[in-house]
Amino acid sequence: MSATTMPALYLSHGAPPLVDSALWVKQLGAWAGDLPRPTAILVVSAHWESAPLTIGSTTTGTPLIYDFGGFPERFYRTEYSSPGAPDLAAQVAALMPDNEQVVQQPNRGLDHGAYVPLTVMYPDADIPVLQISLPTLDPERLLHLGQRLRPLREQGVLIVGSGFTTHGLPFLRDPSPEAKAPGWSAEFDAWAGERFAAGDVDSLIDFRAQAPGMPYAHPTIEHFAPLFVTLGASSDPEQVPEQVIDGFWMGLAKRSIQVM
Repeated sequence: MSATTMPALYLSHGAPPLVDSALWVKQLGAWAGDLPRPTAILVVSAHWESAPLTIGSTTTGTPLIYDFGGFPERFYRTEYSSPGAPDLAAQVAALMPDNEQVVQQPNRGLDHGAYVPLTVMYPDADIPVLQISLPTLDPERLLHLGQRLRPLREQGVLIVGSGFTTHGLPFLRDPSPEAKAPGWSAEFDAWAGERFAAGDVDSLIDFRAQAPGMPYAHPTIEHFAPLFVTLGASSDPEQVPEQVIDGFWMGLAKRSIQVM
């Protein structure tokens, strides 16, 4: 079977309890249903920063990383035993420049930024999954990383940048799932939607200076950083992406995009 060129995605993944949101589950499940079936999935998550570029476990059954606290016990019993992806790991390493080191971390399983959305999108856990680290938070360098990874899409690999369009957790006054979005979250989200619609990558790169709602929307920027891997993996970083999911959960913006 010949591989289909896959899009690249930026997902607002949320905390583990987001799987209790019937709307998010419906939206994400429908999105996955509209995609061709991937040959493998490559995830860059906000929850793994490590330089130089580090490749996670390529072995089936490596335990998940429950990198969160204060949630009901059932969230620590989630399982997602997807097949390992050693061939994909070798390809990722080969795509990196000769003068850049690539590190292997064979005991690192998927963190919640990777497995939580996949439990909704591909609940059978029957597609090989590989997670790699965020080696930097610099948007331009992450664009270059995405460009390096772009050829994988032609082999049917689904590239997923997993973050959150706003992530000002310290500034949320109402942490309930149905909470109204604070002004800083709504303003940043509207700005991001406008910049996506304009294909304005330069402004997105400069979001810390240009976006309203900063620094409250991203007091730390690791949840917006995976976006730039996704944009870099597109055939044209300035193309207008498809904005597949919007709205808010716990006041945080769920806006998620797809690029070809």
